[in-house]
Amino acid sequence: MRIELDYLPLIPLRDLVAFPGVKFPFIVGREKSLKALEKARNSNGLIFLAAQTDSEVSDPAPGDIYTTGTVVEIKDLIPTPGRSLKVMVEGLYRARIAEVVFSNPYFFVGITRVDDLEVNSAQISRNLGRIKELFDRYKESHRGKTLVLPASNIMNPAAFSNFVASVLQIPVWEKQTLLELINPLERFLLLGHILEREVGRSARRRKVATPPPPEPGNEVEELKYKIATSEMPEEVKKKALQEVERLEHMPPMSAELAVIRSYVEWLVSMPWKKKSRENRDIKKAWEILDSSHYGLKKAKERIIEYLAIRSLMKKPRGAILCLVGPPGVGKSSIAKAIARATGRKFVRVSLGGVRDEAEIRGHRRTYVGAYPGRIIQGLKKAGVKNPVFLLDEIDKMSADFRGDPAAALMEVLDPDHNSAFLDHYLDVEFDLSEVLFITTANYMQGIPRPLLDRMEIIELPGYTEHEKFYIARDYLVPKEIKAHGIKDKNIHFTRQALYYIIRSYTREAGVRELEREIGAICRKVARKVAEEGKDYFEEITPEKVKEYLGPEKYLRRSVEGRREVGAATGMAWTEYGGDILIIETALSKGKGELLLTGRLGEIMKESAQIAYTYVKTKLSSLGMDLSRFSNYDIHVHIPEGAVPKEGPSAGITLAMALLSLLTSTPVRLDVALTGEVTIKGKVLKVGGLKEKILAAYQAGVREVVIPAENEPDLEELPEEIREKLKINLVKDMDQVIDIVLEKNLTEISLPRAAN
Repeated sequence: MRIELDYLPLIPLRDLVAFPGVKFPFIVGREKSLKALEKARNSNGLIFLAAQTDSEVSDPAPGDIYTTGTVVEIKDLIPTPGRSLKVMVEGLYRARIAEVVFSNPYFFVGITRVDDLEVNSAQISRNLGRIKELFDRYKESHRGKTLVLPASNIMNPAAFSNFVASVLQIPVWEKQTLLELINPLERFLLLGHILEREVGRSARRRKVATPPPPEPGNEVEELKYKIATSEMPEEVKKKALQEVERLEHMPPMSAELAVIRSYVEWLVSMPWKKKSRENRDIKKAWEILDSSHYGLKKAKERIIEYLAIRSLMKKPRGAILCLVGPPGVGKSSIAKAIARATGRKFVRVSLGGVRDEAEIRGHRRTYVGAYPGRIIQGLKKAGVKNPVFLLDEIDKMSADFRGDPAAALMEVLDPDHNSAFLDHYLDVEFDLSEVLFITTANYMQGIPRPLLDRMEIIELPGYTEHEKFYIARDYLVPKEIKAHGIKDKNIHFTRQALYYIIRSYTREAGVRELEREIGAICRKVARKVAEEGKDYFEEITPEKVKEYLGPEKYLRRSVEGRREVGAATGMAWTEYGGDILIIETALSKGKGELLLTGRLGEIMKESAQIAYTYVKTKLSSLGMDLSRFSNYDIHVHIPEGAVPKEGPSAGITLAMALLSLLTSTPVRLDVALTGEVTIKGKVLKVGGLKEKILAAYQAGVREVVIPAENEPDLEELPEEIREKLKINLVKDMDQVIDIVLEKNLTEISLPRAAN
């Protein structure tokens, strides 16, 4: 059934809450509010007033305004100095925002009327006398203010409570709580708590002596008040009150007092219903993502699709995004940009090194020093139940005797079940279905398969040199200039200087190291500005870069035109991006063994064995006599022995290096290879292709050999790279041999086996 909405202009109020049945004046000065007032005057004289969540915000967005407010009628307008107007209004009824039609040039909203629940009038009457007595005492303590209760309100409980709430000198959030309570009995009980507190505060202020410490009974009342004003579900409220009742009957020196108090404080501080108003403006979201990150088109498009679906559906199914890529490519920062684009709060939790399941689910309260898990802690910190929640380094978790945190995360990251997440410390269910979870990882292999199945993978591969240049020029340089207290008039990086830093002082897929080097130069210039004056200017050229950063850190590996026997150029993937490896082989006196060095993993060792078997089989099929190698060991080495290497993708490179060695035929080192090889010589698909090809290109390679099955992955390569690179797609080793080996095997004079 569709609910019909009323549409009215809205004025956000600062430090003021409007109540039904109450006449009051307020000043209108902001341009948007004046236009909203004009619209109301020219129609039916009605306008919707709602308080701002933060009075310091001068230009509030929809998310900065409480959703519950009051429809008022304009009674009088009085001009004041300047462009402001003093407006006298009378509250008519409570209402709640159901739709923001537009927010410029003024707020125009669709609202639904909110009426009080029907309750036992006898209960209201029993409390009315107590509230009037407390209000009389409150008026006595505030004699300087005119608090005259209209005669028409004396016998009307609802009107009486609204008037009292409107004149109390209490925070806006507390008045808002009173406005939002639609159960008149609950409103009276809360009003009684507030009046008792305020009367007590006034009495204490009048005392000259230092007031005595609060009595245990007062602490219990304070907790009851917090429970009453919180928005926790009824079953949670019942549990909290049970704990307070236990607290009330405990001896003053009991060790359990602090435990119960801490537990109740956690319950009342959780954002059970409080939410950020989500921005679903697709155009604005794209602008925010584009202004904060260069490139990353695929990731941005997926995020915009997510927002588009949310704008079309009231309760869309949750999506868990996992951003996978090497360090420094912007995984964490794009999560922050998503929060800004959606208008949500942002909270980050690092999972690197987490080994204990209790870090996710919390500790049971029977343990000494128990506390909630990181999910609940993050939500309390955010203060809303629908933040963007970043779970960083999800691939760095591990398990031990204390449980498997990945198993606990499966419940958190399952959109079908996380609406009833149970933290062991809270011991009550909390709804996580409105949280936008985003996870990050350096590589997918580190994520447990069941957890991986619950997430949508968005890969953020490394940047090309040109992409790094634009990121440095448009993002990193302005950021570092500002961070070091200097201005654009003090420093300018030339195009050549930025490329020089990228090529000679960084070797990474991301831009973190690049940012540090730019920051180091900005520090040097900042010192000169401090010493020589604010008008000092310096142009950063390649020569200046070398002067400030010292000798080049990385010398470009040049493979152009090189030919060598017993070696081949491979492309490798690491969690820090791509790299090239020149695999070397040599013969030495021995027992015919295959020796492998270079800190290889088990899969890579197996790959070397497979490549060796293939080569021997291939040469035997050509009639080559292999017995002459029985007194020689074949040594295979992959340089940079301190770096761990793993994976099957070096298979064809190993095969070519061994084939070159055993046939004494040079191999073209200016052709980079990647691909898994089988014993029969088939070439199979590999991963991390974009990072590998980018690394090869930056090393001067202009021709590569890749598996034919990887052809779809070439779409991820920048067009500029595809145009300048010769890419050979191969299905078997015969094709690789034809491209890389200096001579065809049939042309090589091989020692033949005896018949």
